[in-house]
Amino acid sequence: MNRAEKAILIEELVEKFSQNDNFYITDASGMTVAETNMLRGLCFENGIEYKVVKNTMVQKALAQLDTDYVPFDESVLRGFTGVMFSGENANSPAKLIKEFRKKSGMESPLFKGASIDTDLFIGEENLDMLSKLKSKAELIGEVITILQSPAKNVISGLQGSGNKLSGILKTLSEREN
Repeated sequence: MNRAEKAILIEELVEKFSQNDNFYITDASGMTVAETNMLRGLCFENGIEYKVVKNTMVQKALAQLDTDYVPFDESVLRGFTGVMFSGENANSPAKLIKEFRKKSGMESPLFKGASIDTDLFIGEENLDMLSKLKSKAELIGEVITILQSPAKNVISGLQGSGNKLSGILKTLSEREN
């Protein structure tokens, strides 16, 4: 790969990282071609883009962004690197990795690190926690449900009380006559 091709690849990576607030870095070394194809198929089915990239290219692309990704240089960007871009669904790659491991009976791909809305998660011990994250849509739905609940209670209370109140007023007006 010549300098011009490397520059183009780095620029494409900068654009990808800029457009995706959530990405995971994995290590799929030791997987067969069939296993890698199965992983790529699962990624495609789940709307996750999977790219195998040289660590130096990832480092150069991340260095051009506003977020400090230096912690990735020390431990994450070593050995074989595959990047999963997940768009808005921060937990999709974590769930996919766990699902793939379960289906294949393997311990690969290894989870090396992730950036979720510029927060960095490094190490395999974070995978379970990341798989349980809720998506923005799920969180918004929960907030709306919570906000609607008191309003529904007030409305039903007013409707119930309104009937009682009108009954009391009617009874009092009948007594005055």
